[in-house]
Amino acid sequence: MSSALSVVTGNRDFRRLFGAELVVFGADWFVMVPLLSLLPQLTGSGVWGGLVLAVDTGTNALLLPFTGTLADRIDRRRILIAANLAEFVAVLLLFLVRSAATAPLALVAVAAMAVAKSFYSPAASAALPNVVEPEDLAAANAVAGSSWGTMTIVGASLGGVLGSAFGPYACFGVTAVCLLTGALLTALIRRPLQAPREAGTAAPATLHALGEALRYIVARPRVGALVTVKSAAGLGNGVLTVFPLIAAAHGAGVLGAGLLFAVRGAGALVGPFVLRPVLRHRSWLMLSLALSMALYGVGYLGVALSPWFALVLVLVFVAHFAGGANWTLSNYALQGEVPDRLRGRVFAVDMMLATLAIAVSQLGATAVVDHVDQRVILAGCGLITLTYAVVWRLATRKLSLSPGGVTAPGVLSVGEDAAGLPGDTGLKGRRLDRGSRERD
Repeated sequence: MSSALSVVTGNRDFRRLFGAELVVFGADWFVMVPLLSLLPQLTGSGVWGGLVLAVDTGTNALLLPFTGTLADRIDRRRILIAANLAEFVAVLLLFLVRSAATAPLALVAVAAMAVAKSFYSPAASAALPNVVEPEDLAAANAVAGSSWGTMTIVGASLGGVLGSAFGPYACFGVTAVCLLTGALLTALIRRPLQAPREAGTAAPATLHALGEALRYIVARPRVGALVTVKSAAGLGNGVLTVFPLIAAAHGAGVLGAGLLFAVRGAGALVGPFVLRPVLRHRSWLMLSLALSMALYGVGYLGVALSPWFALVLVLVFVAHFAGGANWTLSNYALQGEVPDRLRGRVFAVDMMLATLAIAVSQLGATAVVDHVDQRVILAGCGLITLTYAVVWRLATRKLSLSPGGVTAPGVLSVGEDAAGLPGDTGLKGRRLDRGSRERD
């Protein structure tokens, strides 16, 4: 397995795709951090901050199933660039948010940005295997999986510092520059970001394409198991709503809340790298996914019981170490199980389920945060994730991943028909790769 460093330094196209993701994720924080402070100042109400988060998460979740179909129908490079440029235009709206009367424009801008991100995310995830060699895919996933954690630390920290020093509008300007940089980096990628469509094969209509992907997932228990993995940590994500309360309860104040978010990002950054050796063995992935889900839940159960803030920081790091590893392991497993022509749609369903889980958890925590102790919310979220992990493992204990995964983008295995569903082993115009196996 190539080292993470050699993949970054030795593959220019991967470096550009990874760099584009970094600046796009960073742009998110340069908007959210100052905006969540600006809107309460302008309106005198904290409701606007919750609305911003709800609009961002909800819009993304609702659109992902449909935007994922386009990642398999349209050139992914064009999707990524167009998404960056559309988000750039949306950010410009934020410069008009100057009073309580113009505050609703922030929701419009955030919704438009969420639409653009819903196009960007599945296309970027589906494109990754096309810019690296098969033997480099595990290392590339470890690096790519660290991008969110990296920018949670860097973007959120710099967004807060820059917003405090120069105001929110300076942050919005940085966001605009980041998005243009991301578009430029993507445009410079030389390799195609998807496998060529077979001659005479027309792109399916959107609803048909979405139905095809759902049938593909349902027909394959392995894929069905993998697209439900991220929901475990998502259902425990309501803990974020009580981070400021945890810090206050331990006498750590605003600085403590910042530290909690920072160690959360640090855990998500470190996890993919530490558990990268697991990617050498596909047979270990299912058990590792269950253990990482369980560790997230145990971490927050520990936070609920901890009497010391230093221990709280350690346990939050451990929980998101597990969460970051879980995300990377499941992405790598899916990339190995799903052929290129379906990958964008399957990843869109995967991310939609995770995003909906996050939204449900955060709304649930918000609904009770004024009525129950924050430790009860922490323990509840941790217990939900731990229970999910146990049930998921029991349901998937007889499943194992195919040893080599999909060996060539877009190539169908024996036993798959042109729709990607189990069929007879006749050719039906298909190509068979050497050593392909019948899929369940």
